[in-house]
Amino acid sequence: MAKQDRAVRTRHALIHSAAEAFERRGYVQATLMEISAAAGVSVGALHFHFTSKAEVATSVEMAAAVRLRRAAEKAQQPGMSALQRLTGTSYALADQLRRDVVSRAGLKLSGDGVREGGLDLRREWQDFVRSVLAEASDQEFRNEPVERNDMADLIFAATTGIELLSRRDPAWASPPLLSTFWRLVLPQVPQS
Repeated sequence: MAKQDRAVRTRHALIHSAAEAFERRGYVQATLMEISAAAGVSVGALHFHFTSKAEVATSVEMAAAVRLRRAAEKAQQPGMSALQRLTGTSYALADQLRRDVVSRAGLKLSGDGVREGGLDLRREWQDFVRSVLAEASDQEFRNEPVERNDMADLIFAATTGIELLSRRDPAWASPPLLSTFWRLVLPQVPQS
């Protein structure tokens, strides 16, 4: 059992150090040597867990997806309106990205176009925004001057821009800025 626990800890350490390397230097520039050294293991130990840098990156993406999806699920409480779920989820995801390097690196890797395949976490967010706006009742959406699909595209584009800007300055994804954004976009929705 102790060997299994150590293997799990080593794998988690490698994913964390890979996330730091991918966030700092990007997928192409990050090396397996720096990832293993930061995790405190040999390159051979890294290859015990992962066959390639692409597999390490996929594992970072998968770990990020789990963490981001969990944060989104926790933000959605029973009794919330569709638009409250949307705004609450945006705050939860922004908080997760501020606090967690694996989430940030996984999102950065996702859909980066450098590797074949992989997840597209931004597409998941876009699909979520569209589905929530489709669920919103006419009463919730009553004062909006644009079509719901156009609104979904605007929200997706703006929140993706906020996420990208927050990579250099975390204030872009701060609760006060998000509150201002949501007050401008959806003024009748109570803010989280």
